[in-house]
Amino acid sequence: QPSVPAIFAELDNWIISELNRLVAEVTKAMDSYEPTSAARYIQSFIDDLSNWYVRRSRRRFWKSENDADKLAAYTTLYQCLVTLSQLLAPFIPFISEALYQNLVCSINPEAKESVHLTDFPVADKAKINDKLDSDVRLAMKIASLGRAARAKVGIKVRQPLAKAMVKVESEEEGEALGKLATEIEEEINVKELVILSPSLPVIPSEAKNLEEFSLDLPGYSIASDGRYTVAISTELTPELAAEGISREIVRRLQNMRRAANFDVADYITSYYQAEESIERVIAAFGDYIKLETLSRELIAGFPPNGAYTEKYRISDSNVLLAIKKAT
Repeated sequence: QPSVPAIFAELDNWIISELNRLVAEVTKAMDSYEPTSAARYIQSFIDDLSNWYVRRSRRRFWKSENDADKLAAYTTLYQCLVTLSQLLAPFIPFISEALYQNLVCSINPEAKESVHLTDFPVADKAKINDKLDSDVRLAMKIASLGRAARAKVGIKVRQPLAKAMVKVESEEEGEALGKLATEIEEEINVKELVILSPSLPVIPSEAKNLEEFSLDLPGYSIASDGRYTVAISTELTPELAAEGISREIVRRLQNMRRAANFDVADYITSYYQAEESIERVIAAFGDYIKLETLSRELIAGFPPNGAYTEKYRISDSNVLLAIKKAT
């Protein structure tokens, strides 16, 4: 049993709002004999759940301590998955039954013995927050434009950059993005987010006015959809480049964990042999690499027998990486 009460974050409130909106829409569509529309609503929700809520909550799920924030994330995801198993029951009866058995019957002996014997979900419309949904959708749009701006100049998202500037249409939108600035910064991997709007005319020194900002800025890559504009700084300092290399190492180690069929919760010991430039990066970002890969240790040297080993070319340097389950 959890020793602390769950403290729900704004992200949790958003996905629960969307879950209740989904239940209402699916119920309306099914009552109108429109199963195709109902299925599309579910598909759209699963996309939001996977590509925004779960991705934005990864560190909450992974953290080792069982605190209120971690409990809130697991509680929220559990509610979404159980409700989805019930909503999906008329469409994919066997898969939804497998979900329900794993999620509910495996831990609650008093639960209904089948998802097909449970009541269909009922929307709690008091939990539907239109303003929160609008704010998060705007953040998603800005994040998408930020990734597009990176793609234009071939800079991968895992490479940190110094700054992104966002032009919006109103003060209300600027305030909404301000509340979600941390999420946007993490999504597009920048250190600073500068928000520009007609009522908040903090014009970057590189541009004389908002119109010029929308067209071109030296040292920036710009993406726009006609309403919103995002400019990403393309300057790569040695410090940012080193952090990007550390993230590349994390990606390689994560891929190795999957290839070695390790459980997502398995702790490992990681070994490496690399050129001096990569060794300096690992020394500087060792704590980050260990946290992201669940490595108890990062050991320089040849790996022991039985370790899963791969050789890579990272930042024009040869790197040998190896992992082994921690004892």
